[in-house]
Amino acid sequence: MKTKITTLFLLLFGTAIFAQNSKVLSKDVQIKMASQVAPEEDQADVTVYGYDKEGELILLKEGTNNLICLADDPSKEGIKIDCYSTKLDPFIARGRELKKEGKSTSDIRDIRKKEVKAGTLKMPDAPSMLYVYTGDEENLDTKTGLLEDGKFRYVVYIPYATVESTGIPAKPHAPGMPWLMDPGTHRAHIMISTP
Repeated sequence: MKTKITTLFLLLFGTAIFAQNSKVLSKDVQIKMASQVAPEEDQADVTVYGYDKEGELILLKEGTNNLICLADDPSKEGIKIDCYSTKLDPFIARGRELKKEGKSTSDIRDIRKKEVKAGTLKMPDAPSMLYVYTGDEENLDTKTGLLEDGKFRYVVYIPYATVESTGIPAKPHAPGMPWLMDPGTHRAHIMISTP
């Protein structure tokens, strides 16, 4: 009986792993997927990270410009593709590292805040861009990596900016209007969501 239960468990567990791994797209497709978020003139020269068959984030392509793009995480629902300035990489990479350690969102915020204050985590010294493109899995062409009918969100990190220093409101007053999130903090950023 124990042998049957163990065998059943291994079959179910193995099937779950296979299903997850089968969602991992080829290297070339992930590069195309991630690159599409960057401005068209920058796409060929971006650095790209994607996922291996074990679900680990790995470098897929070393770029030559100032943008880093991330392919969609196949273990999560929906499609989310990011591309950001290399100046944001220490901050964003540290967040991924802490998340991998099992830290909660609030813990990650607190830890990074302390590290920025201590000078051990560098924030950009000038406004720095993050492009986010999201959509539904059924709108992703898994042969090309192109996502149709997605939605863009633009985020401009501008550490310690305030409503007073920028003239940008702390909440949007119309669809698609820029607004300042987390004003006065190291995380201050201008949010622009496409309507």
